[in-house]
Amino acid sequence: MTGPENKTILVVDDEEDIREYLSTVLEDAGFNVVTAADGQEALERVEVSTPDFISLDLVMPRKSGNRFLYDLRKRQEWRDIPVVVVTSHAHDEEGKRDFEDIFSNKRLAGPQFHLEKPVDPEQYVSLICEKLGVECEGELVATDSDRMRSELHRLIEEAAPSELSQILRVLRSMS
Repeated sequence: MTGPENKTILVVDDEEDIREYLSTVLEDAGFNVVTAADGQEALERVEVSTPDFISLDLVMPRKSGNRFLYDLRKRQEWRDIPVVVVTSHAHDEEGKRDFEDIFSNKRLAGPQFHLEKPVDPEQYVSLICEKLGVECEGELVATDSDRMRSELHRLIEEAAPSELSQILRVLRSMS
């Protein structure tokens, strides 16, 4: 199995601090990282050198993540590049429509997965390692139980009071 040092990740996000954070997390895990501030710049980066994986924000100026993904998937040589959507707009008015379009549009062969901001670094690295089939070691690789805890935490944070009551009943019935 190959290691992360042989893989290049394109991180696309219009927020410089997020781009730097995600890049640092990936570099610490051993990956080579290229960045872009929007979909247009990302397309230019892909034209110069095809990355092994793309981490893509959704809401950006000039060219959105949705538009970038559409343009990316139109080209045969780029269709199979794995993409994870990393966004804080999956459920708000600003990005919900694009998010639903990306994940329901089968002809684009869009990403099968997404992460909500703020991104858990272990979950982020683990997901990318898994999708690329690379062996990642160290503190930044999340276990399945870490991922489940993270997902449960996110769901509980978003749950309505009535849903919280149901969750609590289920958990109590298991003990």
